[in-house]
Amino acid sequence: MAYNYIGLVNTVNKRLNEVELTEDNFSTATGFYSFAKEAVNSAVRHINQEEFEWPFNHVEATETLLPGEVRYSMPYDAKTINMNSFRIKRDNALNVDTIKLKVLNYEEYLDKYADYEYNYSSEGNTVPRFVARAPSRELIFVPSPDQAYEVVYEYYSSGYDMALATDLPTLPEQYNHVIINGAMYYVYQFRGDMQAAQLAMQTFEKGIKHLRSININRTEYVQDTRVHF
Repeated sequence: MAYNYIGLVNTVNKRLNEVELTEDNFSTATGFYSFAKEAVNSAVRHINQEEFEWPFNHVEATETLLPGEVRYSMPYDAKTINMNSFRIKRDNALNVDTIKLKVLNYEEYLDKYADYEYNYSSEGNTVPRFVARAPSRELIFVPSPDQAYEVVYEYYSSGYDMALATDLPTLPEQYNHVIINGAMYYVYQFRGDMQAAQLAMQTFEKGIKHLRSININRTEYVQDTRVHF
């Protein structure tokens, strides 16, 4: 069975001896079938909420800076942003090499660089060297850019709900059983079978623990930060 939204929903249906949906009737499903669709999304949301930085939710984003503009909205789906990942992308046409931006905390930005927001003169605009994160979910680049530089950075998405039959979950296919076990918890609740729901939740939680042990609880290496002379 295909690893997509309809495939996951139909796996739930098969476990309960229900008729499988087709791509033709998937969007108009009602009753139990509508809830089975919601149960799959609920399971994925539950998994996504268990960790801030699941590797399968990793995103590399690009922001094109505007001359004189210092503030830019964060991606709407950003859960956490790797502030140490910001770099200006090499662009021969703009005569700029790849530059890693240094991180400022917001208070330091206000103390030292806030005037860039209100100085509308192009004098002093240049290649940004610093990035800060504002409480308003905005990214701040200073000094003010003088050209349309491309900034590349990385963040972890909060995930998304599947809607179309052929939509794909962010979790790799080898973890499809974890999604199914979570969905079974919700459909058993829907049917009032609380004992089966409790057993399904226990299995679901074990699956999440396994996900965490493989994808989160790992140390690749330890870096020696001592200064050597």
